[in-house]
Amino acid sequence: MLREGSIVDASIISAPSSTKNESGQRDPEMRQTRKGNQWYFGMKMHIGVDDTLGLIHSIDTTAANVHDTVSAGNLLHGDEQRVFGDAGYLGIQKRDKHKDRQNVSWFIAKRPGCWPFRPPLSLLFGGQGLNSRHIP
Repeated sequence: MLREGSIVDASIISAPSSTKNESGQRDPEMRQTRKGNQWYFGMKMHIGVDDTLGLIHSIDTTAANVHDTVSAGNLLHGDEQRVFGDAGYLGIQKRDKHKDRQNVSWFIAKRPGCWPFRPPLSLLFGGQGLNSRHIP
C-alpha cells in the first residue's frame, strides 16, 4: 500500500568501456557521464521509494547520459503529496508532465554552490576544533 510521498534518486551502474571483446565494440546502450570530476561509462538506475514505508515502487533504467528529471515521471505513482529528491531533480515541478500537479509539495535539495554561508567549524566550537571537545 503506497502512501502519499515518494523519494526519487538515481545511481550509476558502471560498465567496462573496453572494446577488447569479440565484436570489438562498446555496448550501444551504454553512455558516458560525469559526476563531479569523475567520468563513468554505463547506465543509470532511477528508483522511486515510498517515503514512509521505504518500499521501492518503481525502477527505470536509462543510459548514463540521460538527465534525472527525464525519467522522474516514471518514478512517481501519481498520488503523491510530497516528493523528495537531490539537486539532480531541480526544476522537476516546472516540466509539462508535472505542471498541473497542484497538491504536491516538492522537497528538492539545492546545489552545493547555492547553500547559504556556513561559518568555519573553528568558529562554531569556540576555536578549539572538533577533536578537543566532546560532542554529544
